[in-house]
Amino acid sequence: MLRDFALAAGPGRSLTIRIVDAREARKLNKKYRAKNYPTNVLSFPYGGGSGDVVLCHPVIAREARQQRKTLRAHYAHLVVHGVLHLRGHDHQRERDAARMERAEIRILRRLGFGDPYA
Repeated sequence: MLRDFALAAGPGRSLTIRIVDAREARKLNKKYRAKNYPTNVLSFPYGGGSGDVVLCHPVIAREARQQRKTLRAHYAHLVVHGVLHLRGHDHQRERDAARMERAEIRILRRLGFGDPYA
């Protein structure tokens, strides 16, 4: 399932997807982003579209409940989001964020999911 979501976001040379607990997500987020809380997804690009996508299950499950989404739909969104980061997408500037969101919506639609931002 996660592999299908990742492949839908585009081919890459090498990709690792890890699912971690909140403690590890917090540790990684603090070390690499200087943010002291567990986050839903982190991407670590190695170049050429390769890299790691780290997903924090407790955060994803909580967000899915809060947003009234299925767990599968939220995982699909975050895997696609993480892989797009590996492919060079970013959301630091408003224009880039809009472009990335359009790509996510298009890919998720192809996978049979609705707009995650609706």
